Amino acid sequence: MTGSPRQILVTSALPYANAPLHLGHMLEQTQTDIWVRFQRSRGNHCRYVCADDAHGTAIMLSAEAAGRSPEDHIAAIKAKHEDDSAGFLIHFDQYHSTHSPENQHWSETIFQRLEAGGHIAIREIIQAFDPEKGLFLADRFIKGACPKCGASDQYGDNCEACGATYSPADLIDPVSALSGATPINKASLHLFFALTHFETLLTDWINSGQLQQPIANKLREWLEAGLQDWDISRDAPYFGFEIPGYPDKYFYVWLDAPIGYIASHQVMCERTGDDFDSYWLPGGGTELYHFIGKDIVNFHGLFWPAMLDSAGLRQPSAVYAHGFLTVNGVKMSKSRGTFILAETYLDHLDPEYIRYYFAAKLSSGVDDIDLNLEDFVQRVNADLIGKVVNIASRCAGFLRKKFDNKMSSECVEPALVQSFIDAGTDIAALYEAREFNRAMRDIIALADRANQYIDEKKPWVMAKDEAQAEQVQAVCSVGINLYRALATYLKPVLPVMAEKSEAFLQTSLDWTALQAPLKDHSLAPFQPLLQRVDTDVVAAMVEASKSKA
Repeated sequence: MTGSPRQILVTSALPYANAPLHLGHMLEQTQTDIWVRFQRSRGNHCRYVCADDAHGTAIMLSAEAAGRSPEDHIAAIKAKHEDDSAGFLIHFDQYHSTHSPENQHWSETIFQRLEAGGHIAIREIIQAFDPEKGLFLADRFIKGACPKCGASDQYGDNCEACGATYSPADLIDPVSALSGATPINKASLHLFFALTHFETLLTDWINSGQLQQPIANKLREWLEAGLQDWDISRDAPYFGFEIPGYPDKYFYVWLDAPIGYIASHQVMCERTGDDFDSYWLPGGGTELYHFIGKDIVNFHGLFWPAMLDSAGLRQPSAVYAHGFLTVNGVKMSKSRGTFILAETYLDHLDPEYIRYYFAAKLSSGVDDIDLNLEDFVQRVNADLIGKVVNIASRCAGFLRKKFDNKMSSECVEPALVQSFIDAGTDIAALYEAREFNRAMRDIIALADRANQYIDEKKPWVMAKDEAQAEQVQAVCSVGINLYRALATYLKPVLPVMAEKSEAFLQTSLDWTALQAPLKDHSLAPFQPLLQRVDTDVVAAMVEASKSKA
């Protein structure tokens, strides 16, 4: 790597502060964390920030049901989210909350800039209102019979029985899901962000090449269908920030959620001394990347760029969307035990297993990713234990018994070792492009070559002949050098195994440190790096997930 380190800020979508994290959340955070760790291993200055998305009617109602204040409710959820993320080895430089003074400041500032620019409209709308609860009802809080097929107990925007979509006003015998009362129609003034003012900006953004092609195509469909102004206000009672100058009107949760990236980064900069302005003002020479699920591309691909532009802030360098997580080929299911909470997984299994499995499946595309539990066990055991760890454990044993953990003074296979080091160029390009699955395939192919080399040389046979002692040391030293390259390339995915390997190898596994073979080098006593996945433990996790349904 040449040139100055890149200055990179990375975010992943903000988990909603109303429920514990599940494996779908961990897919996204793992994808982001691997990319961030890769950038750091390459010597780049890369920061990763996130936060809890802590506003909205749903949180207000959940807190009420739990008998605590919204503030206490979101604080408890946030602590749990942070514990679960840490359990999956996700390393945030800052994890914040959208319910914070910093986020309030930036939400108000950006809104006032939108308003000053003439991009806020006010108009009256008619909404369903719950007369008993005294609040306006979002579509998901209205239930009734489907106007198409007559199925009862359907939500206000779509029918789970026949798949029809409709307006809540079309429901037969609608009731509030909160109180059971019959909703009434009520007028209210709302504030709208005039997205139509940004058609040229958004056309240029969509055609910029900074979005994956399927995402650009989807955004282009919305653009061609005609942009709609975006309702950014909600009526009291609402848990969120009151809009300055508009009493009893609150920012809609999706207005202040992405602004949470800015707020979280500001807090981090105040702590670390990083230059905040260089990341958020145009022309700062930095990079900004958002990792998100494909279900929220309208917010990040349309509303967010327009908001940033009208507020005088920079555009993202790119938005990277991923697909949904399925388990055993279907949507996660509580009844099947495949709706797996992060906590439940961690109660049973090593997080590095699934970090590797996700990496082996993730690409730069937006296709759904399937966690096939049988394949999960087989792949982790075969690739990591049977191929990668096997190299280190086999060679370390001979070097410990006969050579006091000391490697040869010369590398007897310089071309082979160099080919592993040179392979890092292509593997790095795959990491950079988020083609993790192809990177893992290349790494495991190298592991196959390393094992083939050891099998051909048969150090266990040579070890029986004292005259071949030096050859045993030489072959095993080559094996350790090959393992070192593999462990370097896997470090972004398997940080704990890499840390143990660094302790064993007595050297850094950062990409920048992999330049030449280790010679005449002392190793620490070998310790187990990773255990095999037990199918019984996976089955127990599934059973535990059923019991938490």
